[in-house]
Amino acid sequence: MPVKSFRPLTPSLRYLTVSSFEEITKDKPEKSLVQIRKKTGGRNSQGRVTSRGRGGGHKQKIRLVDFRRNKFDVEARVVAIEYDPMRSAYLALLEYKDGEKRYILAPVGLKVGARVSSGAAAPAEVGNSLPLKSIPIGSVIHNIELIPGKGGQLVRAAGGMATLMSIADGYALVRLPSGEIRKVKEQCYATLGQVGNTDHENVVLGKAGRSRHLGIRPLSRAVCKNPVDHPMGGGAGRTAGGGHPVTPWGVITKGFKTRKKVRYSNRYIVTRRDGRPMKMK
Repeated sequence: MPVKSFRPLTPSLRYLTVSSFEEITKDKPEKSLVQIRKKTGGRNSQGRVTSRGRGGGHKQKIRLVDFRRNKFDVEARVVAIEYDPMRSAYLALLEYKDGEKRYILAPVGLKVGARVSSGAAAPAEVGNSLPLKSIPIGSVIHNIELIPGKGGQLVRAAGGMATLMSIADGYALVRLPSGEIRKVKEQCYATLGQVGNTDHENVVLGKAGRSRHLGIRPLSRAVCKNPVDHPMGGGAGRTAGGGHPVTPWGVITKGFKTRKKVRYSNRYIVTRRDGRPMKMK
């Protein structure tokens, strides 16, 4: 989908770009498939801020997306392509033969009127959901399950695509968008195709107001705070004190690995995203 830019009539329009929304065919969501979203402002159940920089924003409703695709061997027709304020990808509204409607992630090339289905016997076409063992080697896939029957957890953002590399010994080797190669059980389901709205990464907010509409509040830099408020605060002029950048709680922010060294899922990672093989401990 192309991205629209504007003549720089005002400072905020100089760099601002928006999606053209050419693929969108329906303005309002399906009432039976939405829920009200109550915003937290970054606060937990005790009212304390646990996620800074959140608050405000436009009112949003949660779309109930079918990541499981567990309505097997029942053909559905794509009724509309819709916008979802909660995610970067677009949604496709499906209507099954029995009248039930569900949302799925809209892949590239899926048009209104197309027919999709899920199940081991479904054809290997864009928008269809199949177990990995039934998908041709080399296919582009998304919405990949990690646990059979739990629903897709991997590759769900706009423009995301993974590649099915091989299948052996009950596992499929999948190359993820990060470059990581990992083993996934061959019974897990995945959807063929690349997630739509591929130009989402080219959108530039252009002004502070668009961040506020998204519910993103401003954050003060650490070096401009007082020592009582941040480890990097204080000093005459702009200085970090010669120390390494840290969080307000003193945790190193650059180069510090937060992933646990001993993790059960390490055994399924064949190649890390930096290209090095995974070493088991």
